[in-house]
Amino acid sequence: MSLLTIDQMQINFRNKPIVENVNITARKGEWFTLIGESGSGKSITASAIGGLLPKEMWIAAGHIQFDNKDMTHLSKKEFQNLRGKEISYVFQDYQSSFTPFIKIGKQMDEMIQAHSSLTKNERKEIAFQALEDVQLPAKRVYNSYPFQLSGGQLQRASIAMAIMLNPKLLIADEPTTALDSMTAAHVLEVIANIKEKINCAILFITHDLRLARKYSDTVAVMKKGEIVETGTKTNVIHHPRHPYTKQLLSAAPTLPNKMHEVIT
Repeated sequence: MSLLTIDQMQINFRNKPIVENVNITARKGEWFTLIGESGSGKSITASAIGGLLPKEMWIAAGHIQFDNKDMTHLSKKEFQNLRGKEISYVFQDYQSSFTPFIKIGKQMDEMIQAHSSLTKNERKEIAFQALEDVQLPAKRVYNSYPFQLSGGQLQRASIAMAIMLNPKLLIADEPTTALDSMTAAHVLEVIANIKEKINCAILFITHDLRLARKYSDTVAVMKKGEIVETGTKTNVIHHPRHPYTKQLLSAAPTLPNKMHEVIT
């Protein structure tokens, strides 16, 4: 049974289609990777799911179904109730996930409070557990300002904030692009462990086929606003049909042996 279904979606920008005929089906607990070069429409598609499209863009055709809810015409308030609780995002720009002059713990507490009636101690316990789940020293990070953490730590803190309330869908939009290779591999391992723990579906957005090899169940390839190929990881990566998928594979650089072992 599918958790997320996107059916023939079209997104317009100033009356011009920029994403067309997008079809995606992701099951509960599945790692679904959407891959394509920059500007192919991956992030726009991801933004549409949670009602995060800019004002100049809108869904002109098709439907988005999430957990038996029609997401296509939800109100702003309805989207706010879903985001963070049932659908969470981890973005490439992890620094923008936090207000720089407010401690990490306070920001985590405010998010939990917005979606629950738990006590302060209960909220703190949830935040600490989430930080431990992403392999961070919970007490120190909880009491730190964002600028006191390294890039990798801050990205993991943003993942902790995204998974605190056990969402059904975690959308990871290029979460490792701004990180070095080894830190990126660590972050992917953290996301994979979280997926197993809370059994959420992952919609992983990337431009790098290498990052799809280890974790993906299903891979969809996007080019110029359209999905040109979808299938299991084995079929798409090892037996590609579309010329664009073959082009992406041939363009992927060879990894050093140690890094190849981590990612593949």
